[in-house]
Amino acid sequence: MQAIRLEGLTLRVESVRRSIEFYGGKLGFSVEIDKTPQFAMIRVGGPQGGTIGLLPIDGSSFTSREQRAGIHIELTTDDLDRLYEELKARGVEFFEPPHEEPWERSMRAYDPDGYTVEFAEGRRGHRGVT
Repeated sequence: MQAIRLEGLTLRVESVRRSIEFYGGKLGFSVEIDKTPQFAMIRVGGPQGGTIGLLPIDGSSFTSREQRAGIHIELTTDDLDRLYEELKARGVEFFEPPHEEPWERSMRAYDPDGYTVEFAEGRRGHRGVT
């Protein structure tokens, strides 16, 4: 089978501007396209990384805050504790600080719309393998 790659995902958000401030400002990702209030594209992980698209909620109730909390944006880093301290200093509030799971070391925060942003150390689910 031909290889398939995940290039990105798109989130429906209450405010594209507010989400840019979180993903671009607090998390430090680059804002590749800013067509606020209609759309923005955030680049994660440098030029070779994937993207997070931001579209406004279209007036209807797209999902509840509780449903959004079940959607995880899963990111990785080589030094989880250092990243935790850096992001806390930028104002990111974590509801789950760095901790051990049987499959990985991870931490979690909510973005402004209630989506879960999860960070793991090393490759997801591969304890210490990068």
